[in-house]
Amino acid sequence: MRSVPGTDALHRCTVIIPALDEAGAIAGVVRGVPAGLHADVLVVDNGSRDGTADAAAAAGARVVREPRRGYGRACHTGVDASPDATVVVFIDGDGSMPPEEIGALVAPIVEGRADLVCGSRTARREAGSMPAHQALGNRLALLLLRRLYGVRLTDLGPYRAVRGELLRELGMRPSRFAWPAEMLARAARRRARIVEVEVGYRRRRAGASKVGGSLRGSLGAGLGIVGALLWRRVAPR
Repeated sequence: MRSVPGTDALHRCTVIIPALDEAGAIAGVVRGVPAGLHADVLVVDNGSRDGTADAAAAAGARVVREPRRGYGRACHTGVDASPDATVVVFIDGDGSMPPEEIGALVAPIVEGRADLVCGSRTARREAGSMPAHQALGNRLALLLLRRLYGVRLTDLGPYRAVRGELLRELGMRPSRFAWPAEMLARAARRRARIVEVEVGYRRRRAGASKVGGSLRGSLGAGLGIVGALLWRRVAPR
């Protein structure tokens, strides 16, 4: 694992973990956050019925609840609950994203080279971790990002780190699926420095995918993402 440089600059780092029915994996994600970050590990329980919130608290996380379903709503609640964070990391609670790699995500921000760092799952994606229809939607969103905003990335994944000050300036809205894409669109319009680092991606350890788990879920997410990208392109700054 890459070491965490400039730890003193990260004394207000918050790791936000949106979670819905992921009791079987959430403790491992919470405990896997590198101790050197001294991070506030915040699990946003999005209406779980399987004890996810209790498992997260027992593992040492701060837990807040967002009963309105939707990934972006959970993220928005987490950001509201972390008003003083200097760096905010987003990671899923299903065990698909190695938390020990958070150091690689925050490093470009701590070193002053980036404002928003996206984790690319392309090179180190475990076989079977992403259905074909989800991968196709991912490629479409990337094409729109490049054409509409000039942002060139290899993956549109939710595993990322962002400067807290920038995140609060973006004025993000609660949403169901469009949060990661809309964040990039808003950041690009502000000419934020967006970089990409390679991260691992594996089959989920618990829970059912709300996006890739079904064609319907992927189509709903895809439409939300495309709509958000098109709207942010013409909306007032």
